[in-house]
Amino acid sequence: MKVGLFIPCYIDQLYPCVGISTLQLLEKLGVDVEVPQNQTCCGQPLANSGLQKETIGISRHFINLFSNCDTIVSPSGSCVLQIKEHVPKELHDEKYSHIKNNIYELTEFITDILKIDELDGQFPYRVGLLQSCHSLRGLRNGKSSELAGKRFSKSGQLLSSLKDIKLVDLDRPDECCGFGGTFSVFEEAVSVQMGVDKIKDHLSHDAEIIAGTDMSCLMHLEGLINRNRQLLKVMHIAEILNTAMT
Repeated sequence: MKVGLFIPCYIDQLYPCVGISTLQLLEKLGVDVEVPQNQTCCGQPLANSGLQKETIGISRHFINLFSNCDTIVSPSGSCVLQIKEHVPKELHDEKYSHIKNNIYELTEFITDILKIDELDGQFPYRVGLLQSCHSLRGLRNGKSSELAGKRFSKSGQLLSSLKDIKLVDLDRPDECCGFGGTFSVFEEAVSVQMGVDKIKDHLSHDAEIIAGTDMSCLMHLEGLINRNRQLLKVMHIAEILNTAMT
């Protein structure tokens, strides 16, 4: 299996350690990874702002760049959902169909494609899980509270398999953090209050770390945590799993 690793632009520019951790983790799991050069943004910021037509060039570049990969993996549920659901219809051809059906968020790839439910590692910390809206409600990588059925979480399953970890039970485990892409720009006050509430939920349960599958959501919370000088750390799940398996 030839796996192409897609690293979102904000990870590349602001959190390169997450991209490195993703690569190292996949290699530890025996995956043959290729990182195509000249990657750019998936187009989500434009699409979020109603400028879908303006994403045609970006989307075409993505399709051409990753079309030769058997599978595509990314440490971002929101970027994966952008490619799966919001590429302009003008580009819906055979190459795009292959990409749409073979692109996965990192934890989704580990559990659904590699069929790994447990990881051999240790992480002795109290961790609260931030389930981003795109991963949860878009990719269905967990069950949201508004749906009937048995509760599950692909990212939570992998984290809970680590030795000595304590996953805390939050009061509102699937509530939005308030980032929402350009929502945090256009509705700043609401976005900030949602983030403050999310952080408060973690602190009230004595979490030491907020873990998530989308660094954009974690970046939003990290800004509030730093501004308010709170004793809480954010980590992408790739960093946690990679560290635990060292």
